[in-house]
Amino acid sequence: MSYTKYGIRPELVERVKTKMKNPAVKDRVKMALHGVTKYDLQDRAKVRRLVRTCSGILHEPLTETQEEQMIAFVLGQRIDPNNTLHLLKLWAMFR
Repeated sequence: MSYTKYGIRPELVERVKTKMKNPAVKDRVKMALHGVTKYDLQDRAKVRRLVRTCSGILHEPLTETQEEQMIAFVLGQRIDPNNTLHLLKLWAMFR
């Protein structure tokens, strides 16, 4: 679980996973992330905006520290949303 290396608490991840099982919430998050590119996911300002948007959709208030940890995690993963191997790696990390 490499997200714990960034200080992200497993309890938070479990709460988010539970909320994402709701189809309406999942669709809203998918719409917020629609069209995101690998370049967007390497831009700190855009990632901050995405984290804030998704936390609002999930009704999961984040402290400034938690927000910074999530931003650092996303930037550190170098995710390419069009690369199936990257997506499988993320899926395996959070299943």
